[in-house]
Amino acid sequence: RPDTLWGVTFMSMAPEHPMIPRLARIAGREQEVLPFVERCMRIRPTERADADFKKEGVFTGCHVINPVNGEKVPLWVANYALMEYGTGAVMAVPAHDQRDFEFAREYGLPIRVVVRPFDSDLDAGTMSEAFVEEGLMVNSGPFDGTPSAEGIARVTRWLSEEARGDFEVSYRIRDWLISRQRYWGAPIPVVHCNKCGASAVSEDDLPVLLPDAEKVDFRPSGTSPLALVEDFVETDCPKCGGPARRDTDTIAQWLCSCWYFLRYISPRDDGRPFDRRLADKWLPVDQYIGGVEHAVLHLLYSRFIVKVLYDAGHVGFCEPFEALFTQGMICKKTPSGRLEKMSKSKGNVVSPDEIIEKYGADTQRLYTLFIGPPEKDAEWSDRGIIGAHRFLQRYWETVQVGLERIKAEKAYDGNGWELAGQDRRINQETHRLISRVTHDIESSWHFNTAVAALMEFLNTVRADLDAVSPPILRFALESMTQLMSPFVPHIAEEIWRLMGHQESIFAEAWPGFDAEAARADEIEIPVQVNGRLRARLVMPAEADTTALEQAALADERVRHYIQGARVQKVVVIPGRLVNVVAS
Repeated sequence: RPDTLWGVTFMSMAPEHPMIPRLARIAGREQEVLPFVERCMRIRPTERADADFKKEGVFTGCHVINPVNGEKVPLWVANYALMEYGTGAVMAVPAHDQRDFEFAREYGLPIRVVVRPFDSDLDAGTMSEAFVEEGLMVNSGPFDGTPSAEGIARVTRWLSEEARGDFEVSYRIRDWLISRQRYWGAPIPVVHCNKCGASAVSEDDLPVLLPDAEKVDFRPSGTSPLALVEDFVETDCPKCGGPARRDTDTIAQWLCSCWYFLRYISPRDDGRPFDRRLADKWLPVDQYIGGVEHAVLHLLYSRFIVKVLYDAGHVGFCEPFEALFTQGMICKKTPSGRLEKMSKSKGNVVSPDEIIEKYGADTQRLYTLFIGPPEKDAEWSDRGIIGAHRFLQRYWETVQVGLERIKAEKAYDGNGWELAGQDRRINQETHRLISRVTHDIESSWHFNTAVAALMEFLNTVRADLDAVSPPILRFALESMTQLMSPFVPHIAEEIWRLMGHQESIFAEAWPGFDAEAARADEIEIPVQVNGRLRARLVMPAEADTTALEQAALADERVRHYIQGARVQKVVVIPGRLVNVVAS
């Protein structure tokens, strides 16, 4: 974060950093620093990296100089700093990093705001959490007033020009798949012989199977649990036949999730992992959908493995997936009001089993799809579940009320131009609903807006339930049920059968819509005065520019806002907007 360099108030070093013993000795603080380092080293880095892990640290007695302003800032050892992040010595900007913020509050270290929101100021003394969004740079010397996103590149160039720093591109791939000292996972099929060295297990002896769990001592021993199972470890060398030892590391159990899509192509092939001819025909995957946390693990290794297979001539493509859609995460508020992602490790997961038991699987599905745009994070709400359940109850009740009227009728299938009154309106609304839901599912994946449209449509039908004819009502309810089926398959299938259909709803074609039938006789046109909404006009759909301008200027609400002013011009966008410019 070059844009926050002026906000550095301390530096944090990872407990594993090799310089710490020397720095502590120079500062005469070995008794304070080294026991803390030893205690931190006994805690797994993954646990220390957790956002909720208690932040602790110790002052090394040393200081460092901030190159952008010459300030001397204290150097701390912090348990949340990781050796694998950067160089293991990281600038701390408590006003704009939540972990640094919590650490600074704990130890009374200064907090300096150097990025403020675009529309307000920030007071470091009253901040309850770090400000991590984009904003304007402040207290940052020559870069005050620079948008922070722009400031990142500008400050980097300035550092290089001033010979105070530079930038580089680094690539990192963690060894998270191979050489894990755990029981679970696939054993590495390598044998170590004092005479022949390391040799691969012969193909006839594959797969190497794990020993039964009853034979394994899982108590901490500083080595792989497999290393203590003698009848697993002791074997014969595949080259000389002499005594040898199996490799006791394992391959991560989720290695197979990085190439499973290849096995899907030929799952019953007993002689090879996959048939290249079939793989090249059906792959790569057209569309991958996954959470953002997959981007640096599963997807990274999937690409790595496929590229190796491509280089080795086993597949004819070098990328496993042609397109990626990254879905947002479901978040939940902590007792302090902060949003954090749901995860088993945090213990804040809402069990779907409990929701299904109480409200049904369709309610669970509907609420999850309705909670927000799929590409954004969304906040879980127990009240939202109840709202989704009530909607399904109203949907069921509406169909039950209408069944008596429609059971002996066929659905209307005309263009609707001979219809009048409520029949004409409901027919138009049904075609618009089909168009909107189809678009939201196929084009934008915004299932939440598709569900919202279905909710609105149900209200429209309920309001006119007794006024529409049976053929129109059947058309409306059947279409709605088909559109609901991807979201709530169980209730949709049940209602489809109640309507008298023998085949499953999922054997039916998706409903089509008629653009002419959807065209409204009248539409609502918003009217602005100097850019601010002041009125709405209900006008014939075919009304031209002149008619819209005259109607807008004649509207009482518009006349109230332009009274005493001179109308300079009227901007008309037919079918969408009228804006009256007056001064």
